Amino acid sequence: MRAEEVLGRVILVTGKEEYLSARTVDEVRQTVRAHDPEAEISEAGAAELTLATLGELSAPSLFSAVRCVVVRNLENLPDESVDGLLAYAAEPAEEVALVLVHGGGPKGSGVLTKLRKLGPVTEVKSPEIKAWEMGGFATSEAKRRGANLDKRAAEVLVVAVGHDLRSLAAAVDQLVSDFPGERIDEEKVGRYFGGRAEVKNYEIADAMLAGNRALALQELRWAIESGTSEVYILSAVTGQLRSLANHVAGNRDGGMPGWKLKNLNNQARGWTPQGLARAIRAVATADADLKGQSSDASYTLERLVLTIASYREAH
Repeated sequence: MRAEEVLGRVILVTGKEEYLSARTVDEVRQTVRAHDPEAEISEAGAAELTLATLGELSAPSLFSAVRCVVVRNLENLPDESVDGLLAYAAEPAEEVALVLVHGGGPKGSGVLTKLRKLGPVTEVKSPEIKAWEMGGFATSEAKRRGANLDKRAAEVLVVAVGHDLRSLAAAVDQLVSDFPGERIDEEKVGRYFGGRAEVKNYEIADAMLAGNRALALQELRWAIESGTSEVYILSAVTGQLRSLANHVAGNRDGGMPGWKLKNLNNQARGWTPQGLARAIRAVATADADLKGQSSDASYTLERLVLTIASYREAH
């Protein structure tokens, strides 16, 4: 962010993902402080906001005219304060960055609609990150920091670190700092975070694709009993199956580590393109079942183990 993007403007932060909202607020504060180290930072709850208090918050102080005002829980703004806030947002003070934080949901949506129509208002959304989107979030975090995190490496990182966005972002930051300018693959992720994974989901995927039905079922049941998300397990299977299909089709990554190439060579035995196509369709069906909140997610995955094994053995 640049100073001209926040000063004299209103930053409307909306959405249920608290970590993303907090990060946006921090970025605005840092931008204001970088512009003027003496700038004052103040906060208020929308429930207590009146035109008078807003005027006090945004008024110049003895030390600096530049200010950053954060108003949280905009959904609790009293009806009698709406017109005053809208009037200010239409013509905000030039040296003030006003940040309005709305926690998501329908409450206060009328105010949001009116704010969005005002020229000085910039909206920054904080959408909820679904379980199956965590890997994409990690990849995007790395890109924000100028790094390239492999999709498979991102999935391994999610398995190791967990679902908390703050922890996941911190893990990406550590990897980018420790491997500046390097492509971050699963080997690098495993070096730092492999020991933190409660369940090795990729071992389940490897056993399934190698046709080791008994081991795959054993590891799968243990993983689910340990509290691992079925979505993450399926994500590992999807990633491994995609890599295997590309390998069998001859679409091979020249920079692939030797150990991974050897693993794919071993898994490829017994698979044909037709068998892999059927396996991919089975995974897609399982994915639809899980995202549709299947009544028995464990059964969905156990059935997938047996189905994939049968396709491999048939060839």
